[in-house]
Amino acid sequence: MEIKKFLDAARAGIVTVEFKKIDTGEVRVMPCTLNSKISNQNIEIKEQSGDNDHLVVWSLDKDAWRSFRVNTVIEWYVGREKKKSDKGSSN
Repeated sequence: MEIKKFLDAARAGIVTVEFKKIDTGEVRVMPCTLNSKISNQNIEIKEQSGDNDHLVVWSLDKDAWRSFRVNTVIEWYVGREKKKSDKGSSN
């Protein structure tokens, strides 16, 4: 997973990340953002680097902050629906 590319896209707008949940092994599809105008949150996550093993995002379907492990990501893409041209990265 290209973490910097993911973070840049999440700061710019909405991204969707698909990952395996650690506790159940089920695949979670989570539309999320780091854009404060979209999340309507006054808190911004400013320090997430490319070497983090966990990432924190605002989950649009749960309306709450959530985190996921980078090594569990199956793929991610820009927007809420997958489009061939927007596909970000696969693990």
